[in-house]
Amino acid sequence: MKRTASAHWEGDLKTGNGNISSQSTVLNKTQYSFNTRFADGIGTNPEELLAAAHVGCFTMAVSATLAQTGIVATSLDTIATLTLEGLDVTGIHLSIKGVVTGITKQQFEEVTKGAEKNCIISKALKVAITSDATLL
Repeated sequence: MKRTASAHWEGDLKTGNGNISSQSTVLNKTQYSFNTRFADGIGTNPEELLAAAHVGCFTMAVSATLAQTGIVATSLDTIATLTLEGLDVTGIHLSIKGVVTGITKQQFEEVTKGAEKNCIISKALKVAITSDATLL
């Protein structure tokens, strides 16, 4: 399987702008620029997209691991916080809250730690990845 995305850029780094599109068209000429990356402009940025990819992958991995034991979560809500220091992504923290019956807090934490290390995006990254889990 291969997935594609494309980017178009015009101008210099600080005053230029561009757009990003994805194969699925969920992103369709979505604006990005210096301001959306390093300030508060309207649009997206690579770090936000990386955090979104990671949070989606991690949450699905938690669900898949639960399903392997016959448990279906009522709900899983996760926030990914990517830390950018200078021009380096130094880490991503995943904070998940789950409504899951038939599992202890310790078991839920073990499942999330496994997903933290083994989801596809986690394995692709070479930064510190941490997580915390709250069973509701």
